[in-house]
Amino acid sequence: MTASPLRLVVHGAAGRMGRRVVAGALADPARWQLAAAVERSGHPQAGTDAGDLAGCGAAGVTVAGSWHCPADVVIDFSLPEAVPAIIAVCVDKQLPLVVATTGLTAADHERIAVAADTIAILQAPSMSLAVNIAMDLVGRASTLLARVGSRADVEIVECHHHHKEDAPSGTALKFGAIVREGLGQSKEAHGRSGRPGPRPADEIGYHAVRAGDNPGEHTILFGMDGESLSVHVRATSRDCYARGALAAAAFLVDRPAGLYSMRNVLGLA
Repeated sequence: MTASPLRLVVHGAAGRMGRRVVAGALADPARWQLAAAVERSGHPQAGTDAGDLAGCGAAGVTVAGSWHCPADVVIDFSLPEAVPAIIAVCVDKQLPLVVATTGLTAADHERIAVAADTIAILQAPSMSLAVNIAMDLVGRASTLLARVGSRADVEIVECHHHHKEDAPSGTALKFGAIVREGLGQSKEAHGRSGRPGPRPADEIGYHAVRAGDNPGEHTILFGMDGESLSVHVRATSRDCYARGALAAAAFLVDRPAGLYSMRNVLGLA
């Protein structure tokens, strides 16, 4: 018997990423049914057909401030200030939730951890499958270099479009946390100017570039005496984040309550 399509709610459906998630779901009707497209109350696109907004033609689903239809899973691609409300709604409705919004605060992460006691919830700084594979590679490199006691000067360079508001990106900071766990650095430098002096061994350097319409690019450089290793990952369109979010949502359906990550989706944890 053919499985029914999963009923999807997209929170932040009128945003750049929300539209790509809507488009991705509509392109795969055997797997997804767009159940609702949600935006903040008073949004200028409220009342618009979500499919038209995503450039896919009418889908029969109107962008609205709430939803009351049956659903199987929710993907959130909104703004940090909107995350607490969607968490509360998903806990109330007992629906699994993918939190793909970046720039979250410590309080937001605490809310996610609490919600994971009652629903399946997945949060990641990047939904890109390639980025999450790169994170695994960076973790392995850090562990191996620490094992042999090799000094590695780590620099993280990230490039994004000029609309991005936070810097460094949440993905860059996650890469840094992975490196720190393996190599034990205790200092951070965010760009350099003037005469900062010799580079400390226990420092991670971050450099944020904002230009044009770059959807996301990260380079993690391990500089050693006589050699270097770079892990580079680049998005060529925002669709990679939408595909990753949809893969995460499909993974979450029917999972028990708990906090999940893209490592779980990829079978790395």
